[in-house]
This record gives sequence, structure tokens and C-alpha cells, in this order.
Amino acid sequence: MQALDELDRAIIRELRADGRMSNAALAAAVGLSPSACLRRMRLMERRGVIRGYTVLLDAPEPQGAVTVIVQITLERQTEQHLARFEAAVKRCPEVVQCHLMTGIADYLLQVEARDAADYERIHKEQLSRMPGVARIQSSFAIRTVIRAGR
Repeated sequence: MQALDELDRAIIRELRADGRMSNAALAAAVGLSPSACLRRMRLMERRGVIRGYTVLLDAPEPQGAVTVIVQITLERQTEQHLARFEAAVKRCPEVVQCHLMTGIADYLLQVEARDAADYERIHKEQLSRMPGVARIQSSFAIRTVIRAGR
């Protein structure tokens, strides 16, 4: 995969700040012609650098909704065990982010639940039944200070 240059990184920075900006505005912001800017964007899309675009809602969370940060440690860290766990976690709709980590825990998950009782259900019925899970450590978020997309 070809490395990103400073113009590519500038395009990504601008799109992270405002993913709906017009190509003309984006091109002006990074100092390119609109056609050159669009070519670079399309190339990054084809290469998988830009995988998609999304909408971030600034709606209040439902009353009682909780964000739980979950550290998962697997029994073994072989490629097969990691793949089995990752396939299972992708089928859990309450998991909104999952990261393979270095350090003590193997995975760090962000789980969205209606309330503590709903998280207990997710923990018992889904997380603890995923293949290879040896330990689950959960922390409830008090409030969100920064959310991606600002």
C-alpha cells in the first residue's frame, strides 16, 4: 500500500472535521484544484484508506442509557482464537467499537446498553459466551467528554 503524503493527510483532516463539505471547498482548503482533490479522494477510497462516510448525531442519549468500556482477555492469543472471537463480537449489535490491544487485555470494547440491567443481560448472554473468553472487566462511563467528530 502506498504511503499517504501530506496532501492526503490534509484531505483526511478536513473530511474528519466536515465530511459533507463540497469538493470545491475541500480542494480550496488543502490547496489543490477540484479535479486533483477528487482524484486523490477516489484513490484513497479505492485503496481502503477512506472506507466510508457516516453521520454523527448530537441527540441526547435516552434516559438511563449507559456506555460500558469492556476489557476482554482471551484464554489464548493464537490467530485462530482471535479470529473466532472477532467473528462472534461482530454479531453483537450492542458492541459499537472493538479494538485489538496490546497490554493486559486482548480487546477493548465499547458497549451501549439501555441501563445496568440491560448490560447484565449482554454480559451474561453474549460477552461471556463468546469463544475463548477468559476474563471480562467492565467500567461504566459517567459521561462523554469528547465524541469523535466533535
